[in-house]
Amino acid sequence: MTVHGAPDDATRVFHARAFFRGLRAAAALLTRVPVGGFPYDDEEWRWSAAHLPVVGAALGWLASIAWAVAIGAGSLVAAVVAVTAAVALTGALHEDGLADTADALGGGDSRERVFAILKDHNIGAFGACALVLGILLRVAALERLGPDVPSIFCFVSAASRLGPAVLVAALPYVTPAATAKNASLATAGFEQAAVAAAWVGAVGAAAHEFGGLPWSHALGSIASGALTVAACGAYFRKRVGGVTGDFLGATQQLTECAMLLTFAIVHGNH
Repeated sequence: MTVHGAPDDATRVFHARAFFRGLRAAAALLTRVPVGGFPYDDEEWRWSAAHLPVVGAALGWLASIAWAVAIGAGSLVAAVVAVTAAVALTGALHEDGLADTADALGGGDSRERVFAILKDHNIGAFGACALVLGILLRVAALERLGPDVPSIFCFVSAASRLGPAVLVAALPYVTPAATAKNASLATAGFEQAAVAAAWVGAVGAAAHEFGGLPWSHALGSIASGALTVAACGAYFRKRVGGVTGDFLGATQQLTECAMLLTFAIVHGNH
């Protein structure tokens, strides 16, 4: 089945196979789980952006299982185990992006210097501080949430991956062609971002129905996440004119931290 969508510079055609294989491609991109399916074509990678939140929800669910297994050792230990599980499942993909972004934007005084630092695999002071502070904040927030961790972590893990889908649709992908690894995904547009938003809504509804996620708390975290994504996008555009793969990973991490912090604050006041 083929359905024609709105034309752009070159009329795009929606293929159901690319849409569904995009889900598998998203899992291959975001996780260390051996989902196979290679090679993926450019259209499948483009559609993978639409499915980032549902893969994020699955990661949050698996990390929540780890949290449940460890909760007998105390809420702090369980929070550390949950974050460790999330990092292991993704291969520290987003954390790597956060560290590289912090080093590049913190130490680069020109556009050319920013890109040069992004290519450097060594972690500097800015990157190390960003990693440590980000992990500490996530652990502390999860420890604060108590028995609500599973529903909140699944939701936040999904919602924090909507931002990258929005940014690749809204901003140019500026990684130099010689080092670009996510060029096909970066061709995603607002149709992929709309599907990603629908996934977030579906995950939120499920977390509310089966996990007791309070909508009032969720809306506050969505607002903080949206502001974080907007701020990241504006800053990236100002510094280098668009986004890179590392910037997208950093956006996910910062959004997750902002949303978990909001949940922790609201939870502590109830």
